[in-house]
Amino acid sequence: MPKYNLLLTASMLILLLCSFSSCSDGGRKDDGEDPASQEWLTEGDVTIYVTTSTRSQDFKKQSAAFSKEENKSPTTLRLEPAERYQTMDGFGAAVTGSTAFNLLQMKPEDRTRFLRETFSETEGMGQSYIRISIGCSDFSLSEYSCCDEPGIEHFALTGEENDYVIPVLKEILAINPDVKIMGSPWTPPRWMKVNNLTDLEPFNSWTSGQLNPAHYGDYADYFVKWIRAFGAEGISIYSVTPQNEPLNRGNSASLYMTWQEQRDFVKNALGPQMAAAGLKTKIYVYDHNYNYDSDKVENADQGQFPLKIYADSEAAGFIAGAAYHNYGGNKGELNHIHQSQPDKELVFTETSIGTWNDGRDLETRLIDDMREVALGTVNNWCRGVIVWNLMLDTDRGPNREGGCQTCYGAVDIDRNDYTTITRNSHYYIVGHLSSVVKPGAVRIGTSGFSDSGFHHAAFENTDGTYAVVLLNSTAAAKVITLDDGANHFTCEVPAKAVISYRWKK
Repeated sequence: MPKYNLLLTASMLILLLCSFSSCSDGGRKDDGEDPASQEWLTEGDVTIYVTTSTRSQDFKKQSAAFSKEENKSPTTLRLEPAERYQTMDGFGAAVTGSTAFNLLQMKPEDRTRFLRETFSETEGMGQSYIRISIGCSDFSLSEYSCCDEPGIEHFALTGEENDYVIPVLKEILAINPDVKIMGSPWTPPRWMKVNNLTDLEPFNSWTSGQLNPAHYGDYADYFVKWIRAFGAEGISIYSVTPQNEPLNRGNSASLYMTWQEQRDFVKNALGPQMAAAGLKTKIYVYDHNYNYDSDKVENADQGQFPLKIYADSEAAGFIAGAAYHNYGGNKGELNHIHQSQPDKELVFTETSIGTWNDGRDLETRLIDDMREVALGTVNNWCRGVIVWNLMLDTDRGPNREGGCQTCYGAVDIDRNDYTTITRNSHYYIVGHLSSVVKPGAVRIGTSGFSDSGFHHAAFENTDGTYAVVLLNSTAAAKVITLDDGANHFTCEVPAKAVISYRWKK
């Protein structure tokens, strides 16, 4: 090989191996450098972020120039902006009580750096959608509701909200005021529960039970008071779901709520009372798995849960759409629901990594999670993608007995120093979307290049930029060209990597 080729190859390798962080066993101690730590377009025509499954490139920011040559590349992915799909709301993770607790154990300067890295539009990934629990979840510091004493007049936010979740949300909103927040309850106050809808016996347990129809009005008022209480703290609630995992009785905090019950609760109480209060908060029904937990006998008639509620026009009038998790079934259900009811929205609200799916093995999880969760949901009409805990500690906590004790966070922080952070697949898959796809963007069509090992989605942002997020799940790098009809550029997509692009029209 000629000497100049050797020098060129060496230089290219050095550039490809550069990264914004150094990792050891998948973790790194924050050193003050943030990914995407400057304005999104710093030089060149195209801003690019690359993450490889081996971390040889760790959300590496790069740039490229438009080509001045005629595009004759056989591997050209063409944008088709006239072909338009859903409008995007945003991407993010859950700020549970456990996440807030862990963040507040960090030194303030370390926490600020991490939150800027995660949420800032100019200094970081620009994550834009957060899910929080209404009352406790299985990742809270205790079991509680905001009205444990019987009587809705006793409603009040608790220490978990006031001392942990709200302070963290305020720090995030100071960094990115446009972050959207969704609220989901795991359980109502226990005094609102009954054992079943036949006997209607009191059910004094955080786990399981059903909502007493006699308390529909009280529970709707609970939602209204909760939304207003956060509003009084300067925190706007963009959306709610009536119940997290309504077909799962077994969580440490849970409530069984069939589609019939959810329809009646929304139609007769939640929808009218939120409207009467002048709240614009969106309501998304369901909030559970693709397969409707159909392996359980009692769920035999719960298939297409949202469609059955939409069939009631009065209930449907209060509902923005449906929310889904991926702990059972196939993402194709999203497309089925959209095609059956195209006027209703879809959002993806929970998925987790853990000990059961090699959650800290980025070489496995980056590829699978990008394909199935990030691009898989967006390409099946979801307006938003929210993963489970933003941050857990290295003992997978704090967590609750009876809840998930085998989950990892999108990032995990070493509880020995509350400094060293391991960034897992869910952090990257959300970041690769949020860094280039902004709220209000519209997913658009593409044509041309197609390969079974490549997956992508393309978008037009409201600021006059295009964005493409691309996954190469193969073991070989490939050179492709992106062409928007006016400009084109060529770049190499590394093997087993995710790459995000953004450029001005």
